[in-house]
Amino acid sequence: MSSTESAKPSKLPPFDATDPLGIDDLLGPDDLAVRDTVRTWAADRVLPHIAEWYEKGELPGIRELARELGALGALGMSLDGYGCAGASAVQYGLACLELEAADSGIRSLVSVQGSLAMYAIHRYGSEEQKRRWLPGMAAGEIIGCFGLTEPDHGSDPAGMRAYAKRDGADWVLTGRKMWITNGSVAGVAVVWAQTDEGEDGRGIRGFVVPTDAPGFSAPEIRHKWSLRASVTSELVMDEVRLPGDAVLPEAKGLRGPLSCLSHARYGIVWGAMGAARASFESALDYARVREQFGRPIGGFQLTQAKLADMALELHKGILLAHHLGRRMDAGTLRPEQVSFGKLNNVREAIEICRTARTILGANGISLEYPVMRHATNLESVLTYEGTVEMHQLVLGKALTGLDAFR
Repeated sequence: MSSTESAKPSKLPPFDATDPLGIDDLLGPDDLAVRDTVRTWAADRVLPHIAEWYEKGELPGIRELARELGALGALGMSLDGYGCAGASAVQYGLACLELEAADSGIRSLVSVQGSLAMYAIHRYGSEEQKRRWLPGMAAGEIIGCFGLTEPDHGSDPAGMRAYAKRDGADWVLTGRKMWITNGSVAGVAVVWAQTDEGEDGRGIRGFVVPTDAPGFSAPEIRHKWSLRASVTSELVMDEVRLPGDAVLPEAKGLRGPLSCLSHARYGIVWGAMGAARASFESALDYARVREQFGRPIGGFQLTQAKLADMALELHKGILLAHHLGRRMDAGTLRPEQVSFGKLNNVREAIEICRTARTILGANGISLEYPVMRHATNLESVLTYEGTVEMHQLVLGKALTGLDAFR
């Protein structure tokens, strides 16, 4: 008998339809505990209500939900100190997956709070800024938002028009930001603006802006057909006067906001697979019980082909997310690799949702099932934190060494 044959297990474990690749074997007890805790919270606090919230286009009790998420350690989860959980990147990813399996709007609340607003202060802020804002944000007592996108500047943030000028020891901030998650309920906004501090007379800086500052307003955006259970706002800064120490001292130029976006995109790599998983599981359960022509539709070859293809992309996507998480924990994750994950996983998640809808037939458009809700939410996820085209160009530049952005 060869050494290879002797090393084979005497009995293989049974096939697990919920984990066909055995990815759970890569997770430790703490990873599984985080995942199960967030899954249980979402099942109790979100899933019984989410269809109604989505239909009404509101997220009632968002402040209470934020405090509960803070108590779970889900806000600024992978950050260290200042009341943050200090969890691993993989554990944060697992939390994002479970939150988005409930709804993309809930995961967006957590991502913007932790990976954008809190990360910006944690990575680029002064010690005073960190002590003032991060403990309350980690607890969910203070909600944060992140102002980068403008009405006329999305994929090209270098062209932003928001402007901060010096006035004595103060800064005076003027401009508008658009499509800002958490905006109208936030107590603090991290806002990026042009200044005259760069070598060419223009330099982008980040500012920590209390939302009760005179001249600051955040009208909520209504009439959305995606991310309906999420607070989305415009930010309006009309000569908002800020003290000199409101600027993030360690962030100069676009590298600051882009690094925050990369951190948030990582969570999306996992989160999109949560939406895909919920849709796949709904279609699989439906196929097992829905009868046509005298037997369950799951017994027909075409339906099984759809389910097999969906399972392939779902679990490949989770495996990719896990791989990127391990690289982030090791400090070796590159922005191009995050683009790889965001581009693939969101695109495949949308296709899984669309295929799941065909299995459910007309029932697929009903809010009694999660599929159409996830599909429409993912249309927003596909665009924010970098459009498909932007991530394709990031990878194209990395592959060829040629910049095709301009």
